[in-house]
Amino acid sequence: MIASLPMYARPANRAAHQVLWHLIRDELQRRGLPAPDDLDDAIDFQESWARPDLVLGQICNLPYRALFRHRVTAIAAMDYGLPDCAPGYYNSVFIVHRDSAVADKSDLLNGARMAANALLSQSGYGAAQQWAADQGCLFSTTLMTGSHAASIAAVATRQADFATIDAQTWRMAQQDDPATAQVRVIGTTAASPCMTLITRAGQDPGPYLNAVTAAVAALPDGHRQTLGLRGVVALSPDAYDIPLPPEPRAVCG
Repeated sequence: MIASLPMYARPANRAAHQVLWHLIRDELQRRGLPAPDDLDDAIDFQESWARPDLVLGQICNLPYRALFRHRVTAIAAMDYGLPDCAPGYYNSVFIVHRDSAVADKSDLLNGARMAANALLSQSGYGAAQQWAADQGCLFSTTLMTGSHAASIAAVATRQADFATIDAQTWRMAQQDDPATAQVRVIGTTAASPCMTLITRAGQDPGPYLNAVTAAVAALPDGHRQTLGLRGVVALSPDAYDIPLPPEPRAVCG
């Protein structure tokens, strides 16, 4: 059996994540649910979502909607108290180079080159493409980077004109990534469900939700501040009824 909380894992918060997991583990075991001693930090997160022995995982809402909605049990969305987002929701920031002439996200529709961390990323791809589609076109994604950090670097070094970065990742990156000094924010995407805690299919989410809620409440203040975690929110299933990113038909610019 495995547990993995990979989506906001960074060297600076590894200890806090471990403490959070140990609290969750103990609460799960108190409720008669099996749980591994430690988080699996090595497993590929997409592989972990499909594991039949998954105890607790963390998934972005786009792959959940596109591939995993009927293959896992959703427990709750994580809440980081992000500006302009309801509890349990997040958005992304549009970033450009600090010296860019672009003043507003609408200016990006004139042929700007996009860096995206992954096609199955709501924050780095889906939310931006949905916003562009609402304007009648799509962004041309010329650079797939593999991570938000690499997307920030791509904009900082002018390999791309802009990127959209998960607002919680952006908050953390500003604390420890020097490349953030080379870029600036020009707008945000619409909000959607934040990173969602899941377990294997066929489980009752109630005991898992209770265990995680109790664990977050018991998290020491220092670790809570490091993670920025306010709590977890059990969202209605229809919160995830968001269209998948549209197929390219007309490209901006």
